[in-house]
Amino acid sequence: MENKRELILDMLIEILEKENYSHLVIRDVLDKYNYMESREKAFIKRVTEGTLERLIQIDYILNQFSKTPVDKMKPLIRNLLRMSTYQILFMDSIPDSAVCNEAVKLAGKRGFKGLSGFVNGVLRSIARNKELIIYPDQEKEKCRFLSVWYSMPEWLVKMWMDAYGEETASCILEGLLKEHPVSVRIKEGLSGKQKEEWISQLKKTGVIINPHPYLPYALQITNIDGIKNLPGYEEGYFMVQDVSSMLVTEACGVGENRKKKDAEQTGMDAANIKITDDISILAIDVCAAPGGKSLHLAEKLWGKGKVISRDLTEYKVSLIRDNIERMGCKNIDASVHDALVFDEELRGKADVVLADLPCSGLGIIGKKRDIKYRITKEGLKELQELQKKILNVIWQYVKPEGVLIYSTCTINPGENQEMTEWFTQNYPFEPESLSSYLPDQLKKEGEKGMLQLLPGIHETDGFFLAKLRRLR
Repeated sequence: MENKRELILDMLIEILEKENYSHLVIRDVLDKYNYMESREKAFIKRVTEGTLERLIQIDYILNQFSKTPVDKMKPLIRNLLRMSTYQILFMDSIPDSAVCNEAVKLAGKRGFKGLSGFVNGVLRSIARNKELIIYPDQEKEKCRFLSVWYSMPEWLVKMWMDAYGEETASCILEGLLKEHPVSVRIKEGLSGKQKEEWISQLKKTGVIINPHPYLPYALQITNIDGIKNLPGYEEGYFMVQDVSSMLVTEACGVGENRKKKDAEQTGMDAANIKITDDISILAIDVCAAPGGKSLHLAEKLWGKGKVISRDLTEYKVSLIRDNIERMGCKNIDASVHDALVFDEELRGKADVVLADLPCSGLGIIGKKRDIKYRITKEGLKELQELQKKILNVIWQYVKPEGVLIYSTCTINPGENQEMTEWFTQNYPFEPESLSSYLPDQLKKEGEKGMLQLLPGIHETDGFFLAKLRRLR
């Protein structure tokens, strides 16, 4: 049997010392040891993700109790202390003495018996003095305090304080640390009986299900042991997708959603409105992997029209194709294409272009915890330049009166509102109100054609979308 803590230690070294992506490292290890009991896998995931999530706070505390600064420690010892400190401070179910003993044994097993006394001393000192930890002064060093308390780089805290104010910035930081249920979209076209039977099967496996407050076909699920192990996965009954991403497709205004909007404007019963022009709709998703928005749009068209789903590499496109096959969509094609390279054949052809462009990902830190340690101010600027270059190409695919939906999974105004303003000032597009396409809770926020969703404020990931109509 593999030592759970040793697996965690090796994963942290891979992520924090060798700079491999956390979600990929965690996924690969859990897949490899899928035979483990659910509680063991849950422990591995919790400690690894929790240590990453609280890293700045943990290092701040270690530096109070260790004569050797964290950045001067040997990598293995550094990460052993980090994961053990997380267990002592944030996992009441594990006795502190057991955490210390396991850390000492692991240090010896990995060739650092000479440092086992140091490991033991630091951890027992933290365990005895939890209530005496000194944090930065909340009044005199507000930004520094928030940085340490919420484990967020100080420059990001300041950016959000400047953009949204202290109160909202604090809500964002708290929201990013909350537990994040998995959001799934129920496939369009499932009968009521199929949905009922599927949800019953899920509940029998111990999955906890809650309806999402924004969309009737969205569910929040917890207590799961691997998405692919869930009933209905292979049958294509659902797609893992955040509700913020689902709202992108709603904003396109096609299919049943457009019927509702037309009904509101004409006073007719939606059931009596026939959507004839959806048969010929062409939509292009330029950065589509793993295909959630493309598939959602294809389903909204009820098998009619065509969705072209593209991404940069064969690997990413293979993810889209896998989901197309699993979900059984026929009116969608996936192919490799660099969004920076103009495709002359598609000039002025698209009714809808989805532009969910490469971004800093600051809105999904709660799911990919190492993003906050990787991103830099220079990196933000480079991403904004890339976004401009892609927009300079893809706007030409939109036909006059067609729609471009610009979206990102970040909460950086420079990539969102400011990027949208730059685009509309330089290209023949104008924002169009999102209100008709949004749930009641969000209608007012979408009146100007843009919607910024914030962790801790909204029931979604941090996300931005803008609906832009081509004028000529």
